[in-house]
Amino acid sequence: MSAATDRIADSVKLSRPAQRALAAAGIITFADLALWVRQDVADLHGIGPKSFVELEPAMSARGLSFKSP
Repeated sequence: MSAATDRIADSVKLSRPAQRALAAAGIITFADLALWVRQDVADLHGIGPKSFVELEPAMSARGLSFKSP
């Protein structure tokens, strides 16, 4: 079963730059990611549109979404 505390790196396939960008920002779990506004994540160097193709369905499966701006 998918949980908010799942580690992102263990759950979805992201590029190395995207993984490093999230880790550098302190975003390790999906619960961490849900504390961020989508645009702020998009502004991280290394995060591109393909990252959201992976992240958003995985968040939704865990009952999570990005924080409202």
